[in-house]
Amino acid sequence: MDLTPPEPSASVEPSLKGFAVGVTSHRRSEDLIQALERRGARVLHAPALAIAPADQDGDLIRDSLGIIEARPDFCIVTTAYGMRRWLEVADTAGLGEDLQEVLSASSLYVRGPKARGAVRAAGLADVGIAHDETTATLVDLLLHDCGGRLDGRRVVMQLHGYTDTTQLARLRAAGAELLTVAPYRWVAPDSGDRLEILIEAICDGTLDVVTFTSAPAVDALFSTAHELGRYDALRTAFRGPVATAAVGPVTAAPLEDAGLSPWVPERYRMGALIKLVTDNLVQRQVKTLLTGCGPVELRGRSVSVAGEDVTLAPTALLLFRALFEAGGAVVSRTTLAQLLVQGAPGHALDMAVNRLRNALPDPSLVQTVVKRGYRLRV
Repeated sequence: MDLTPPEPSASVEPSLKGFAVGVTSHRRSEDLIQALERRGARVLHAPALAIAPADQDGDLIRDSLGIIEARPDFCIVTTAYGMRRWLEVADTAGLGEDLQEVLSASSLYVRGPKARGAVRAAGLADVGIAHDETTATLVDLLLHDCGGRLDGRRVVMQLHGYTDTTQLARLRAAGAELLTVAPYRWVAPDSGDRLEILIEAICDGTLDVVTFTSAPAVDALFSTAHELGRYDALRTAFRGPVATAAVGPVTAAPLEDAGLSPWVPERYRMGALIKLVTDNLVQRQVKTLLTGCGPVELRGRSVSVAGEDVTLAPTALLLFRALFEAGGAVVSRTTLAQLLVQGAPGHALDMAVNRLRNALPDPSLVQTVVKRGYRLRV
């Protein structure tokens, strides 16, 4: 897979004007972001994961040696990728057989079906699974099986990018002798909460597409969403207003496992990914409607009326989009009110519509249909 971006051109058509794109990559993210921004997109960057280079695997090897020596009673496996990488690094260091033997003798608890699959692929067996894929539930299960106390018992937790310090504290409070192993590290966002911001933007539907250039980045995003209690909302958004785009089939696999249908280019290169995202957004989400005020174009989150760009606040944009999609048909007051916060009463709807009209070049574009609702003048 080649992540080399296309050669920059002196002039790139701003075909993504009005669209918002989430970028999760760490490696070569600047190239991807610049290519999208040159095309007019607004980019929200949240590096999900960075794999430690080979010369930084020393910590993982040292932790593995300590775990082999400690011979833990329990092992908590949080991610499939982390389990696979841990075993691969151990094999490379000549510790594979010893680690396999130690893990075989311990009771393995897994955080979801994918982690279970990685454990079983390694010839190991688990004794418990958190079906909601949260570390909290996994710790609940372990404590329940041990009668609430772990005095004198050794517990290994395989860490992932979103370290749930609360669960580590719970294990220690129960008397566990806690060991941790981090098979990979995540790049710390500058603000400390950039990935959480991306997740909220996805759940709120304020992005048009999120791009992925590695499968671990998908796992990192999903893991963090699980821990934040936002996974269901995230997946619902990805099935609805927010598309996903993956650079190749390996990256797309965890998205497809989650029941999603990512956009995947025929050539697994960053340039092809950028072109696919651009083409799909323009073809699927740029719409034009002929009205009595001239042609109206809806492009992502931007609106133009008779060639004049219009800036609409989020609520006004929601109302306008509903009227636009109706194509001139009447949209009931009840339907429009439901787009406002907690289904605002009629007076609040009237005020919101007035603000929408005042933001348009010609307020008459939005017509009132007495006792019924509103429509666009087509």
